[in-house]
Amino acid sequence: MRTISGTVTHETQVRRSRFVCTLARVADEAAAVEFIARHRRAHRDATHNCTAYVVGESGEITKSSDDGEPSGTAGVPMLEVLVRNGLTGVAAVVTRYFGGVKLGAGGLVRAYGQAVAEAVEAAAVVERVPVVTVTVEVEHALAGRFLGDLHGAGRQPSDVRYGGAVEADVAVAAAELAEFEAWVAGVTAGRARSRRGASGFMDVPAA
Repeated sequence: MRTISGTVTHETQVRRSRFVCTLARVADEAAAVEFIARHRRAHRDATHNCTAYVVGESGEITKSSDDGEPSGTAGVPMLEVLVRNGLTGVAAVVTRYFGGVKLGAGGLVRAYGQAVAEAVEAAAVVERVPVVTVTVEVEHALAGRFLGDLHGAGRQPSDVRYGGAVEADVAVAAAELAEFEAWVAGVTAGRARSRRGASGFMDVPAA
């Protein structure tokens, strides 16, 4: 899954018309619809608020709206940019303030597509990778060294608990579980205990 890390707004001007694109990360279709409705209320003074969104784990749900622009000149090119970039969990609104010069159908297609493309370029695109929380338990005498090795390996524990032993929760990509558990065994000389817990997702910068 490729998505964006958070909301981004980018403005493009074409022949005196302003095209302000806002991209938002959304969890599902209901969230996309709510974001679009809220944005339209906030920018009701605009000439048009054209929209597109892609949601679902594989981007299987898509929808777009021209909001009064000629059919196919706004929402569809916006949606095509999102799909072409392999994004999902993203809603886009391009708010147009008319500048007095008509662009024609071709000009509108280019302007709305460009507005979204430039916003995507300005956004932080991330990949959602499946992870499993691994709890590593070590005795107090080993904790300091192990946590230092953990940080040195570029892994930040989400929680560390001190009791009869020290427990550290680490989010590990599902594809790296066996490798991580072998690494733990190696750096602790087999004196740590690992157990797998809840599954989820983690954002990593997109390649």
